[in-house]
Amino acid sequence: MHIFEKIADLREWLARQRKSGRSIGFAPTMGALHEGHLSLVRAAKAAGDVSVVSIFVNPTQFNDPEDLRRYPRMPEHDIALLQRAGCQALFMPELEEIYPPGQDLTVLLDFGPLTEVMEGQFRPGHFQGMATVVKRLLDIVEPQRLYMGQKDFQQLTIVRRMLQLLAMPVELVMCPTVRELDGLAMSSRNLRLTPPMRAAAPALFRALTAAREDFVAGKPVADIREAALATLREAGLQPEYFEIVDGYTLLPVETQEAGPFVVACVAAWAGQVRLIDNLILTGEGDGAFQTPAG
Repeated sequence: MHIFEKIADLREWLARQRKSGRSIGFAPTMGALHEGHLSLVRAAKAAGDVSVVSIFVNPTQFNDPEDLRRYPRMPEHDIALLQRAGCQALFMPELEEIYPPGQDLTVLLDFGPLTEVMEGQFRPGHFQGMATVVKRLLDIVEPQRLYMGQKDFQQLTIVRRMLQLLAMPVELVMCPTVRELDGLAMSSRNLRLTPPMRAAAPALFRALTAAREDFVAGKPVADIREAALATLREAGLQPEYFEIVDGYTLLPVETQEAGPFVVACVAAWAGQVRLIDNLILTGEGDGAFQTPAG
């Protein structure tokens, strides 16, 4: 695996790959890697892409400085995992390489309600910072395909819209959420869970799966939401939201006939750790959310 810290070195290597006729598959990460991240590498390899991963803890998408400080950093661990997964190139830039002093690279796009609901209500400025760094990394790597995980569904939906608004020639591929045996979605933040909170955290997935069963059975959406919130509270979690939304607009749905693609999304505090998860209730299941820009 090649490891790059400088944009110029990475681009030189990528140019040689393109010259040999190879396509580039890219997965942006903030490190503290787990099986979910590695599934993105494997998806790129399965598609025949040269697999490129970035590790960059992006300060502009943290609205809480303490959350940024506590975010786990374990580069040696990450490098070993990527090597075993067959990743071909790792980009680990310093802050000044991504955000050169004196340059304003902020992405200023109107995402409408996509950035106002759910995470947007509780993490002001997060999605502008996320869109800015993803756009910056895409400009550097110039991949044919961008691989992202379903767990961050709202983020993925906003990136999809950004690609459309900017007419970027990148195919977005959503990869299914990878879970622990008890259903908890793999996340870098899980490392910070205390043992009692780790035992309580699978309640998110229990609430989501019950919501899917009830939604398919035709139960009122308001009742499904209240039952999910009760499940979380009974487990000792502190929910911020549990929403059933249109998978494209992220606007709340109130009936089973609201649209062809419906997703349940949840955020809750497990002690001092904030966890998110989601589950497709109906429509484009099994992580099948491949869409070209435009």
